[in-house]
Amino acid sequence: MFDLQVNGYAGTDFNREGLTAESLHHACECLKEDGVEAILATFITDDLDKMSRRMRTLVELREKDPLAQELIAGIHIEGPFINSEKGYVGAHPPHAVKPGTVEHAKQLIDAAGGLAKLVTLAPECDAGYATTKWLSEQGVCVSAGHCNPSREVLAAACDHGLRMFTHVGNGCPMLMHRHDNIIQRALSLKERLWLCFIPDGVHIEFFALQNYLRAAGMEHSIFVTDAISASRLGPGKFTLAGWDIVIGVDLVARSPDGSHFVGSTVTWPRIQENNTKHIGLTRDDLNKLSIENPKKALGL
Repeated sequence: MFDLQVNGYAGTDFNREGLTAESLHHACECLKEDGVEAILATFITDDLDKMSRRMRTLVELREKDPLAQELIAGIHIEGPFINSEKGYVGAHPPHAVKPGTVEHAKQLIDAAGGLAKLVTLAPECDAGYATTKWLSEQGVCVSAGHCNPSREVLAAACDHGLRMFTHVGNGCPMLMHRHDNIIQRALSLKERLWLCFIPDGVHIEFFALQNYLRAAGMEHSIFVTDAISASRLGPGKFTLAGWDIVIGVDLVARSPDGSHFVGSTVTWPRIQENNTKHIGLTRDDLNKLSIENPKKALGL
């Protein structure tokens, strides 16, 4: 798998303060054991200085570790330029959300030390699409996510460089307009966007995922894990960027009050198992969604 969204793995949280060389190497070892070719280490919404510091730490540690260089193909910056409304903000801390600006985007891109490959933002929170345009000009793939733009705004963002949609069917409220909602808008622009899905049966029920894939088409779809530090570890209590997370026997990552999901614990081996049992893709199509399309989306 070439995974565009990994927040952490096997006990290692990329979003914590004080990431160590040992914990980073351990995560990479486990990813490789699980058949993962490469990932984008993902950093979610927080104070800009904290996000920058955490990315610089990972960049410095990666430079000293050949295995980390092999496994970490780049960085995915998910936020803080997202929609702060309840439901759309998801597990991102609302107090740290801010409108997109080129100045703030430049700070984060600089901190990523040349590894920034993907940025998730809300098009409606990017005045004049300036941040989207600037990021695209830097060679960074820009993705809509945790957002609620109108279809017109989403299409206009595509005109300014938007090329992807982060975890379609998630980062949105449970209750929305039955037709004019962000999922339908994203699907309607499938010819212009790579559409990412989390195939864990929790973020999207398998029958709904099958419907989405038929609507989006194999040529425009991508599987991601949105993995967190609890991936591979089983039930227990964990953290993600300061969030307390409870993993039940069903291996679902939830907030302590159970009100929403906080990332996923799905792994590449489990995605393959889910496909065999519930999704039913051919091996070629599974490889297209998990390996070929992610690379194409990044221009690799």
